[in-house]
Amino acid sequence: MSGKADPRPAGEGTTSRTRLDRGRGALGPALELVHTGRAPTRAVLTAELGVTRATAGAVAAELEALGLIRVDARPGAAAGSQGRPSHRLSVAEDGPVALAAQIHADGFRAALVGLGGRIVATAPGREVVDPDPAKVLGSVVAAGAELLRETGRRCVGAGLAVPSAVAEPEGLALNPLHLAWPAGAPVREIFAEQVRAAGLDGPAFAANDVNLAALAEHRHGAGRGSRDLLCVATGHRGVGGALVLDGRLHTGSSGLALEVGHLAVNPDGRPCHCGSRGCLDVEADPLALLTAAGRDPGPVMSLLRQADELIRGRYDDPRVRTATEQLIDRLGLGLAGLVNILNPDRIILGGLHRTLLEADPDRLRAVVADRSLWGRSGGVPILACTLDHNSLVGAAELAWQPVLDDPLGALA
Repeated sequence: MSGKADPRPAGEGTTSRTRLDRGRGALGPALELVHTGRAPTRAVLTAELGVTRATAGAVAAELEALGLIRVDARPGAAAGSQGRPSHRLSVAEDGPVALAAQIHADGFRAALVGLGGRIVATAPGREVVDPDPAKVLGSVVAAGAELLRETGRRCVGAGLAVPSAVAEPEGLALNPLHLAWPAGAPVREIFAEQVRAAGLDGPAFAANDVNLAALAEHRHGAGRGSRDLLCVATGHRGVGGALVLDGRLHTGSSGLALEVGHLAVNPDGRPCHCGSRGCLDVEADPLALLTAAGRDPGPVMSLLRQADELIRGRYDDPRVRTATEQLIDRLGLGLAGLVNILNPDRIILGGLHRTLLEADPDRLRAVVADRSLWGRSGGVPILACTLDHNSLVGAAELAWQPVLDDPLGALA
């Protein structure tokens, strides 16, 4: 319970407490339904939970008392509707937040993220990523702690997105190839130490950035409603992939599933960091686009931004168009192979791959359909990711998960 005094008459309060006791196990599922936008009203919440209207009301009231959601008991009726409209449910805009952090080849970013995947505040940081993970993670946590001081928000925990496979259960960054960090750096432990040193509340987590992007998009973005979702993205360097199976992020036996960056799509292509040649990691990332277009990467602007602006602003340049089509074809080959193996019901693309899709959606979809058995049988929807900073939102999802599992226990 929230610990607040109950202003209702004794008999009414006792009845409500009894209803809540019966529905206590529904607090977490109810919060997740509101968090993901699947229960916008109390009527929908009642149906989704399979409880009585009174129990759903008691559960919603307790979540509101915890400062997690808002219940509008007097919503306006839609034009032409009949009867009393159901109470509307929404996340509390002034409620607790999670500290989210992302490290990439060009620096870091920190943010505060509330329920519903809503970014409350951000603190972008551009710096040379030090070979010592502790220095970088100390900087990003300090930026996040400053945001918490400025906003006065309660912190439920912290999540970190890194451009590396993260092995479980130890939380080791096995291949931070574009960061110059030592292989096997214990990033989760280092991050947790920095969070504690900053005096922040809640547990700390770390995971691969594309895995977290997929998690965020599945709950709040282009992947919502998908059962088997494939996400492929390229950010500042390299290519990553993630898979949501039956509504849950699939990470394999030790967190290393779906290292799609090392699918070979050009046998005579560029040498890859993994020792092979022509992998997606080096054939379909921002550096590959800039190189194919004959552009020298500048030192001031991030590679991702340079590549994005080149496609959006100079697509009528024959060399830029040819380079773009080359990357689209190689990305399509990789996606076709993944479709043959995984048979997803939806593909979402992020980072530069989203820009490639927007530049020539028909070409990309045709390559995937022509090179995949399942593509020929009807096609797989290929969509652009829709969330800004989806890896940050996904990092926050890690920190929010204990609250979603047990709101009372996590916030006690």
